[in-house]
Amino acid sequence: MTEHEGEDAWLVTPGAYLASRPAEFAIPAPRSRYLVMRDGCRLAVDVYLPAQRDEGGPKPAERLPAILILTPYYRRFRMRDGAEGEPSPNAGKYRDAFVPRGYALVVVDTRGTGASFGTRDSFRSPREREDSREVADWIVSQPWSDGRIGATGVSYLGAGADFLAATGHPAVKAIAPLFSVWDTYADNYYPGGILLTGLTRVYDELMVALDHDRRDLLKSFSYFANPDFEGPQPVDDDPEGVLVREAVAEHRGNFRQTDFMAEFRFRDDALPYDPDFTSASFSPYSVAAGIRPEVAVYSVSGWRDGAGYANGAIARHLTLANNPRHLLLGPWDHGARIDVSPWRQAVEPRFPLLGEILRFFDQYLLGRPTGLDREAPIHLFALHAERWRAAQTWPPAEGGRRLSLAAGGQLRDDEARSAPAPDGPSEQIQVDFSWGSGTGTRYERIAGIDSRDYYPDWADRAARLASWTSEPLPESLELTGHALVDLTLAASEPDAALFCYLSEVEADGQVRYVTEGLLRALHRAEAPCPDSYRTAWPFRTFARRDAQPLVPGRRERIRIPCLPVAWRFAAGSRIRLSISGADADHCGQVPHGRPPRLTLDLGRCHVDLPVRPA
Repeated sequence: MTEHEGEDAWLVTPGAYLASRPAEFAIPAPRSRYLVMRDGCRLAVDVYLPAQRDEGGPKPAERLPAILILTPYYRRFRMRDGAEGEPSPNAGKYRDAFVPRGYALVVVDTRGTGASFGTRDSFRSPREREDSREVADWIVSQPWSDGRIGATGVSYLGAGADFLAATGHPAVKAIAPLFSVWDTYADNYYPGGILLTGLTRVYDELMVALDHDRRDLLKSFSYFANPDFEGPQPVDDDPEGVLVREAVAEHRGNFRQTDFMAEFRFRDDALPYDPDFTSASFSPYSVAAGIRPEVAVYSVSGWRDGAGYANGAIARHLTLANNPRHLLLGPWDHGARIDVSPWRQAVEPRFPLLGEILRFFDQYLLGRPTGLDREAPIHLFALHAERWRAAQTWPPAEGGRRLSLAAGGQLRDDEARSAPAPDGPSEQIQVDFSWGSGTGTRYERIAGIDSRDYYPDWADRAARLASWTSEPLPESLELTGHALVDLTLAASEPDAALFCYLSEVEADGQVRYVTEGLLRALHRAEAPCPDSYRTAWPFRTFARRDAQPLVPGRRERIRIPCLPVAWRFAAGSRIRLSISGADADHCGQVPHGRPPRLTLDLGRCHVDLPVRPA
């Protein structure tokens, strides 16, 4: 058991399960070919089949379940002669985890990427969903297939698993979307209705570098900086790469992310040339009804997973209530590349994540008695406590604590939570459009930037913000879920961006970032959750029809949910709420060139914390 596997959180820990499933088979070189789609577009596919390791060793089954990986980040790179290194940095970990344990692995360059032909007409295009249905048809027609398919992958690949299941293909039995969205608008590019301008720009640069085979640009991204990479790997029938060069030439017609994402200022905004195409068109929630109820789903995310990927994992889990489902929320950034806990013992995560996903596929694809069905459906890691917790429902915390804003920067414990807050003094905040949260934040990793330390300069940055701080805690307290910041305020302008940050101020004065929530005031109206999109926090449509400009000077009540976290505040620490009207390092100005002055009615401002004694 590692320090990141609480002995009381699982009946069988992921590490113990992985130890019971040693690698039995060899991984031969993949077979590679083109598959022709309904419109003639050719997709490049690699197939890895387990092989007998040595004479006398176990032989793989003649028919195998397949795990499908749908990636826009190259299924495999062509390597310079004599080069060393991993030719498949995006899919190699799945190959190494699953193939030696009796699975076929199928890795596909999505259309308009890698060695595949075609163009990309959008981010997570609906055309890719139809491609995945045809790929599934091809898989089950192969002599090595036992007719069962699973799918997984991080981020874009995880959404591909959602979309595959949403086709309703009967062979799809289990999906494990890892660190991926449920709603591309709110979870990814417009959290709180505010465009992440930096993410849009950097991701566009990454995809131009990949799709156009611009190796001069690609070396700027740490994931793909190997100088021995020589573009997409051709399929077996194209040894000289003639077809790859033709495919890359077609990719120059791909959409550009900076231009494309700007079309969707509101969640229901449609492309001007396609009234049926909105942000829902490239969001898994919009097709959730197509996921068959017998499909098992494992949603995975981390507490520093971008702008809202953890919300996506939770919303998927809550929405697919009739499916066999599991939820894992760990001390990770996007893709679990880093253990983000300030109290970590190692930078690289020690938790055997793919061992846990192997157990999931063993249960629902291979039919092994893993005991996963007897485990709690939810596991989450409590930062600072440095322990895993098990839970039956989300949100897991049963109690709550209200802290009210008061004059003098105080955050007071409100014992009479159900009583209406009395009128109190007001406090003004003049928004500073130059303030930013820095470059060591939850947002860099989703743009392909290799982050190692999170919020290292938070104390200095937060010191520039309007803040309210509690008295020292008499005992430790564990926040688990979504804190909710409830503000009554007036603004000098007809719009504003609200950024709310929770911090722990330790007894020695160390200030640690805990979580944040953000919302454009234009989108303050709340609405009931639709059946395809269940949440445990206030839901917004982010629709143009529901947008409401502020009336300057008029009080408004605005509730801002923070991103979920499990965090233990130590005895003697203080809880701090800080408020900004900008994050210049990641978002554009709201409103442009008009930094608003915010007037908070402190008697009607508080933060609700889902907590339990630690």
